[in-house]
Amino acid sequence: MYYTSTRDSSVKVTAAQAITNGISEEGGLFVPCEIPSVSRDFIKELAQLDYIGRAKKILSLYLTDFSEEELDYCVGGAYAAGKFTAKEVAPTVTLESGVSILELWHGPTCAFKDMALQLLPYLLTTSAKKTADGKQIVILVATSGDTGKAALEGFKDVENTNVLVFYPNDGVSAMQKLQMCTQEGANVAVCAIKGNFDDAQTSVKEIFTSDAVKAKLAENNMMFSSANSINWGRLVPQIVYYFSTYCDLLNQGKIELGDKINIVVPTGNFGNILAAYYAREMGVPIKKLICASNANNVLTEFIESGFYNKDRDFYTTISPSMDILVSSNLERLLYHLSGDNDAFVKDCMEGLFEDGNYTVNKAVYEKIRGIFEGGFCDDDATKATIGDIYKRFDYLCDTHTAVAVTVYYNYLQKTADSTPTVVASTASPYKFSPAVLEAVGSKEVNDADGFALMQQLNAITGVPIPAPLAAIQNKPVRFDKVVERSGMTDVVLDMLGIQ
Repeated sequence: MYYTSTRDSSVKVTAAQAITNGISEEGGLFVPCEIPSVSRDFIKELAQLDYIGRAKKILSLYLTDFSEEELDYCVGGAYAAGKFTAKEVAPTVTLESGVSILELWHGPTCAFKDMALQLLPYLLTTSAKKTADGKQIVILVATSGDTGKAALEGFKDVENTNVLVFYPNDGVSAMQKLQMCTQEGANVAVCAIKGNFDDAQTSVKEIFTSDAVKAKLAENNMMFSSANSINWGRLVPQIVYYFSTYCDLLNQGKIELGDKINIVVPTGNFGNILAAYYAREMGVPIKKLICASNANNVLTEFIESGFYNKDRDFYTTISPSMDILVSSNLERLLYHLSGDNDAFVKDCMEGLFEDGNYTVNKAVYEKIRGIFEGGFCDDDATKATIGDIYKRFDYLCDTHTAVAVTVYYNYLQKTADSTPTVVASTASPYKFSPAVLEAVGSKEVNDADGFALMQQLNAITGVPIPAPLAAIQNKPVRFDKVVERSGMTDVVLDMLGIQ
């Protein structure tokens, strides 16, 4: 299995090279030269395995330059007993007849990013030994909330790595900020920026591709890589849990082998739903991929019209991990749906950078409409859904999962599509206690003490507070720097001790 670039199809690298480099030299994203296809018998065999077994089987199709022993080491280390609070790692639970919830937040940071970022350090260090000639790996991360903490936790004190995280100062929840700013580890650093996630993400990409910065790193035997979903090593583990949830439904008797399901994903950067697309292309019987957005509904408009426009009002919402207007992983989808047309993708990305928008051609648009549905909701609808789902089903969901549930029920009302459906649940409700408390009817909500709010939410609902969140209360704040976007390069060099 080889990988190429969305912006230069002449590129051909191994999985280890793609994971180590993170992004292609010209700014494109690495994609597999072909998507492997599996049979129904393969899925039937997967259903008999635990999560670690399923992950090994699927990852072996993509990471063909990894030995069986290396995959055992990586996957076994990432999902070892005790790292995730759920025995199944990513359990599929029933909400009501025909609707299931895929809980992806039982890891050490209580967000779905753990599913990939507990594995990525193993993949990256194994890859670097093959390709990086002993260089120090510098993990540069832009986060809208959850990726930052998951990357910090996954890479803390990992040998020959440094992890540098940037986040929008006013664009994450209080608990997300505290998770990052109290992070332990000798090789980690965190900095807030004045701006939104798109500002952070754009600047990180510019730093990644800066010849001057890369030269300074090379002088110090360092090189950049990424823990964002622009890195194939971050994206490929996410494919596994869409196979796994299909297997869970089989084992629960909810479907028969070959039956189609719908998948609903709350997403801003498009990586989580793109992983479901790869699972679909490989052979998981998925009818529709339903893309759920908050008030920053750029993806909904794109799916419905084929027109992508980032020059629009930006909203800070109660689902901050989706407060994104530039969805990086959409580039990979455009490459695949255009027939691996790198010139087409390059034109789209140039249009986005220069004009703030692009429009896909009719052939690509029709393929999108055949696979995807889009929908969005505002904060009021999100809170109403949290309250309704808790009241009706005694199930407490976070603000991002609630966006997906809202969009799904709107889709169901519009289409009457009774296909069994799985909603990806991306975070613990305790990461967003103020909004969730308000949604379940509390009249006394403020942001003054996040731990008091967690206790209040626990008293009302009886849902246990995740131990990793409770443990933050006594940790000292280590990182409190806030900079302008223009100062991010200097921060990176300073954090690394490079002049």
